[in-house]
Amino acid sequence: MSHIAGSRAYSRAEYITDAIVHASGIGAALVGGPILIAMTAIWIGEPALVAAVAVYVATGLAMWSFSAAYNLLQRPAWVEWLRRFDKSAIYFKIAGTYTPFAILAAGQGAFLIAIWLVAAIGALLILFSSRLGWLSIPLYLGLGWAGALWGGPLVSGLSPLGFWLLAAGGIIYSSGIAFLLWSKLPFHNTIWHVFVFLGSLACYGAIAAELWLRVNPV
Repeated sequence: MSHIAGSRAYSRAEYITDAIVHASGIGAALVGGPILIAMTAIWIGEPALVAAVAVYVATGLAMWSFSAAYNLLQRPAWVEWLRRFDKSAIYFKIAGTYTPFAILAAGQGAFLIAIWLVAAIGALLILFSSRLGWLSIPLYLGLGWAGALWGGPLVSGLSPLGFWLLAAGGIIYSSGIAFLLWSKLPFHNTIWHVFVFLGSLACYGAIAAELWLRVNPV
């Protein structure tokens, strides 16, 4: 059996391994997400921060769900729209990841609005203009690294552990793009999604660390 996703057919083994990675991502979001929200509510209890963490969890789950639908559902009639939803969800996942950090840093309202505005524009371009698809990866990278360039207090206010975990997440995501583009490499899609999974774990760890240190400063 082969599966069409992107520019070539994938073997059964590639399809199965990719399904395992997606199941891991969705499972981690379904288990780890509520735990993180509960931690925020119990430890800190600030409504804005609880909402920010909930946004992060929701965007992460949406990203993995749309990615699974696009990469794993064998419905040729749906492929184009599933692809667009998949790529659009990535923008919102990036903005969703920044949201708890911006609330924790305080005074980052303008930066957060800008991040979400760019994410919305990127998603709309994907959804309604197939000719601009080539802009996706540069916009992903620009949006993902915006905190390092323009985040200011958002980054400088992080603990060393939170900073390095967040930086690790960005590096892992960015490195994985090479495998996303290397379409002739066997299992390239699975490898790319492994990078996404590991990058997601690093960002999750950064948020959890910042929440813990907010309650237990060292």
